[in-house]
Amino acid sequence: MKRVMLTVAYDGTNYHGWQLQDGQITIESELNAALSGITGEEIKVSGASRTDAGVHAKGNLCVFDTEARMPAEKFSYALNTYLNEDIRVVDSVEVDGSFHPRFTLTEKTYCYRIYNSKFANPLYRLYSHHSYIPMDTDLMNKGAEYLIGEHDFKSFSSVHASVQTTVREITGAEVKKNAELIEINIKGYGFLYNMVRIIAGSLMEVGSGKYPPERIGEILEAKDRAKAGPTAPAKGLTLENIRIIGS
Repeated sequence: MKRVMLTVAYDGTNYHGWQLQDGQITIESELNAALSGITGEEIKVSGASRTDAGVHAKGNLCVFDTEARMPAEKFSYALNTYLNEDIRVVDSVEVDGSFHPRFTLTEKTYCYRIYNSKFANPLYRLYSHHSYIPMDTDLMNKGAEYLIGEHDFKSFSSVHASVQTTVREITGAEVKKNAELIEINIKGYGFLYNMVRIIAGSLMEVGSGKYPPERIGEILEAKDRAKAGPTAPAKGLTLENIRIIGS
């Protein structure tokens, strides 16, 4: 028996998120079906990040156990012949049998993209949120500074989330603009349900002038979801990578 870790990129447009759901097509269900077909075993992958419906990824991680004789590095090639074109395994390696990316220290990087122009661009429609309201990225960066560090992010979590603690640590928060495309880059050791999308929605309110930058700090202190901005649409969010730090 060996454990294999996959690095998976996907366009989440046509999927109901990462996690298995009855009667729904998910990234996890597609990987399970492909691996089971390759190995002849009943394979169930276990992922590092359970992205929501419509969210994309360039580098999500998952592991699975198999008795197949195929070398770990060959699984990426085999899987990509089975999977739809909107899912690709970009790496496969053997890892220690006790390793699991969800239970080791990792730093996740997310990017939320906004196409900020009078009219939408059809070439960006699947991977960014369109807003015709002009946004000031300098103000957005000032607001983002309040997020860095360890805080109670209860205000930036879905009210339906069930967790032991809403304290998380953000290691980086930066807003960049290239022509009409605005990118909100957020790094951290862990995120609450809908946390990045609520941060993005709140920073957009800052960029449009509805909130002053210091409002982000006030939202943190309030520990009240109702004080934060809207949850930004899923299609603008991409999990860029997951960096393994260690136990």
